[in-house]
Amino acid sequence: MVSGLLMELDDHNCWTIAEAIGHRGPHRLQHLLSRAVWDDQQVADIAAAWAAGHLDDGDAVLIVDETADEKSSGNAAGAARQYSGTVGGVALCQVAVTLTYATGRGHALIGRALYLPERCAADEEHRELAGVPEDVMFATKPQLAGALLDRAQSLGIRAAFVAGDEVYGGRELRRGIRQREMGYVLAVRANHTVSTGSGRTVTAAAAAGLIPARAWQRMRTGSGTKGTRHYDWAMLEVTSDDTPDGHDAGHSVLLARRHRYTGQLSFYRCWTPGPVPLSKLIAIAVARWRIEEDHQLSKQVAGLDAGQVIRWRSWHRWTALCLLAYLYLAVAVAEQRQHEASSGPDSGLIPVTVPELLRLLRDIVIPPPRRDRAHRLHWSAWRRRHQHRARQAHQRWNAYAETTP
Repeated sequence: MVSGLLMELDDHNCWTIAEAIGHRGPHRLQHLLSRAVWDDQQVADIAAAWAAGHLDDGDAVLIVDETADEKSSGNAAGAARQYSGTVGGVALCQVAVTLTYATGRGHALIGRALYLPERCAADEEHRELAGVPEDVMFATKPQLAGALLDRAQSLGIRAAFVAGDEVYGGRELRRGIRQREMGYVLAVRANHTVSTGSGRTVTAAAAAGLIPARAWQRMRTGSGTKGTRHYDWAMLEVTSDDTPDGHDAGHSVLLARRHRYTGQLSFYRCWTPGPVPLSKLIAIAVARWRIEEDHQLSKQVAGLDAGQVIRWRSWHRWTALCLLAYLYLAVAVAEQRQHEASSGPDSGLIPVTVPELLRLLRDIVIPPPRRDRAHRLHWSAWRRRHQHRARQAHQRWNAYAETTP
């Protein structure tokens, strides 16, 4: 299955992968995803711990976010019309909360949780059709993110900070992060309220007006294909509103970012056990974008969004195998970059990327898709026969449905 996910195919699903790896039909792979006895979460956990062990440099950040995949049917587990930044608005889609482990050596997705919208969780017909387990109840995205953080810690995966966007800046998750003995840098909206040291309660946007002009510093926040990116940054000490019982107050600040041309402001709620420099908070805030790259690459090279699965178990098994494939590529890239960096002076090459490594693996290691004439003719006949039977079944059902009871 993993070899098939990494093969160069027009699409990745049980049919195309089974044909590419030489099976006579998709039944073995469909059985693997639906009925076979194996623990997909254990596979995902082993892969996550292995990847974190290779990427750990003592300064890790855990990043929470979400990604969505559009669906053509509302029968898929968790599929509903809902907003997603991935699809750019409201659409029929599945949403998954995800967790990335990021260090200076590299980064990779190490966890995922399927979001079950409240109306889907309360719809008994949807639960039965999608095979949603009885013990799975509605949970908010921040609650799912907290569960992913708990699982990472149970695997021995440690990080000093958690980063995330505005969805995850609420008080409940922030308090939970502190209970897990980590700091955070979480984006918040302009209307998020904070309390200043004088006891005044203001919005984040209003708090930015309290920052003296001399306190803003222009800092480098990364490099792109067009050069180095710079923003103006400043921080304002605020009163903590999420201190768990029995914990020290620590240091709570509002971090503000200002676009140097448009003046547009962005805000981050930050907490650390002790004082840290502005540059450290900026580095953590910027690290959040690594999970966006993980979403894009895991879909591009490992088929994370290609699974045409409907049921709850199949979705978790498909994504576990996709994460296994992607984690291997992400760790291999990190190892290769470290090797090249230690081998000598600048070679005139950009660091190896996940897509480039996959191209090499397809040429050297991964077997090519099976394309002999007899096999292709067999699969052509199999598809046409299956589609003929499916058409007959649909026609019979429509005839039955149109009959007056």
